[in-house]
Amino acid sequence: MEPRLICIDKRRISGRMGGVMSLRLAVLGSGSGSNCQSIFNAIADGRLDAEVVIVLSDHEDAYILERARQHGVRAEYMDCGGFKNKFPLEVQEALAKKLQELDIDLICLAGFMRLVKAPLLEAFPRRILNIHPALLPAFPGVEAWTQALNAGAKQAGCTVHYVDAGMDTGEILMQAYVPVLPDDTPQTLHARIQVQEHILYPAAILSAISRL
Repeated sequence: MEPRLICIDKRRISGRMGGVMSLRLAVLGSGSGSNCQSIFNAIADGRLDAEVVIVLSDHEDAYILERARQHGVRAEYMDCGGFKNKFPLEVQEALAKKLQELDIDLICLAGFMRLVKAPLLEAFPRRILNIHPALLPAFPGVEAWTQALNAGAKQAGCTVHYVDAGMDTGEILMQAYVPVLPDDTPQTLHARIQVQEHILYPAAILSAISRL
């Protein structure tokens, strides 16, 4: 079975002044930033009328920051005080203030591995998106593609959802299906899911801004 996209809205979004709006995005990531790159690509080829204003990472050497620099986008490291997984509230408070000052419309999590809590959620209600490599609500958390294989799932995929205070529990915005093949390994399945992620995320961003 071929991967099947659902709920894709490719319309351009009317701007605040009646024209086409340039959406102001902030991207948060912890790793290589391939989904961030898909956003840059969608902007470059005209599928997404948006501007990535800032890219932030909780890892100083994360390649997502280099991707931002290559595109001339502001790239910043967020110091989380040495905590491996915790996202300190004071860091979230400072980040919320910074992003409000930058007039950010939408925050896009792209492989960001810390839970967002009240300071950001309250500052940006229904304006934070995440992309997860599974068909939520199945297989939340880390290495969802491996979870799917271990469970004997016949279908895998990816989900873009609004972020709430839970782990991958927010309202689902869009999903894309990817079949699990008999000879799949975690690596091959993950690679095919990522292909769909890179299509799905820019489309979901368009849909999200139409709901603001």
